[in-house]
Amino acid sequence: MRLLGFIVVVFSSLAAASPPTQIEAQYVVTTNGGITIGRASETFTRKGDAYSIRSDTRSDGALKVFLDDQYTVESTGKVDGDGLRPLEYTERRAKDNKRDLKSTFDWKMSVMHTVLRGEPSDYWFPPGTQDRISIMYQFTHMKELGPILEIPMADRRKVRVYTYALVDEGKVATPAGEFDARHYRRVITDGDDTRVDVWLAKDKYNFPVRVIFDDPRRFKLEQSLVALDAK
Repeated sequence: MRLLGFIVVVFSSLAAASPPTQIEAQYVVTTNGGITIGRASETFTRKGDAYSIRSDTRSDGALKVFLDDQYTVESTGKVDGDGLRPLEYTERRAKDNKRDLKSTFDWKMSVMHTVLRGEPSDYWFPPGTQDRISIMYQFTHMKELGPILEIPMADRRKVRVYTYALVDEGKVATPAGEFDARHYRRVITDGDDTRVDVWLAKDKYNFPVRVIFDDPRRFKLEQSLVALDAK
């Protein structure tokens, strides 16, 4: 009986630690001074070893008066022992298709094929590469979150290694409530690089509940969780 109880506990722990297969998340997007400029809706679905992610960001608040648009990002791929493996990534704007982007990942040849503004290009990528949306969901699939995380990310036509350093652990407040989170910050090596801060909720599969993008050439954007359903 003791052995049976031990087996039940072990398997229950493994199940609790398993990444979710379905995520629905809502975010509010604000800029300098906390001004609301958008609302984002995201879905993650896993069926077997295949995954799909879709993120729709719509203009809201002050921005909607000047620019009423929708920005859609999608990623599809496989899930293996190391997490997500993107196969296709797309960016679309409802009112400006000139800047649409599509990237496909050839994992056998380690080559990313990208079409941007109608112009094709190829770029080599290393193992573990993520796209601009799958990287946020890769956090929920990482086996261990240490003090330093290094994740190659496809950034338009190129691939760059993003290094995140653990800043601290503690409570973070969002419109969806307060979470016990790990706060990571991107390590910047170039003054023109975008600084990224991300808070990963410990009891929500390490899902990002707050993200700040600080572009020194433009402005600061903050994405805060409004609602989350993960299972």
